[in-house]
Amino acid sequence: MDEINEAIKKFQKELNGGTASLVLLGVLNNAKSPMYGYQIAKLIEGRSRDVDIMKQGALYPVLRSLEATGLLQSEVEPSVSGPPRRYYKITGTGQKTFAKWVEIWEQTKDLVEAVTKGGADDK
Repeated sequence: MDEINEAIKKFQKELNGGTASLVLLGVLNNAKSPMYGYQIAKLIEGRSRDVDIMKQGALYPVLRSLEATGLLQSEVEPSVSGPPRRYYKITGTGQKTFAKWVEIWEQTKDLVEAVTKGGADDK
């Protein structure tokens, strides 16, 4: 059973690593205004049901990476109730990249479903 649990943990970690950027771009692509990290984390947590998509600590390195590649931009603003907050928004390049990533995701999802479910049209 330990081997199965380890295999599940490893698979989940690899899957999360590959989808974190897509999820973050999706959140910010659909946001009406810039968002700060904790807001993003809470939104993802609220939508993820029982799947642990991304720990809050892992969120910030991915946000910084997306900003470093020009897909997001951020601005620090003072906060009334604590330290300043960094607000993120998607760039035009980020929106175009997100659209392409969604296409790739759909193709990947279709392939995985076709292979895992099998069926009459197997070749």
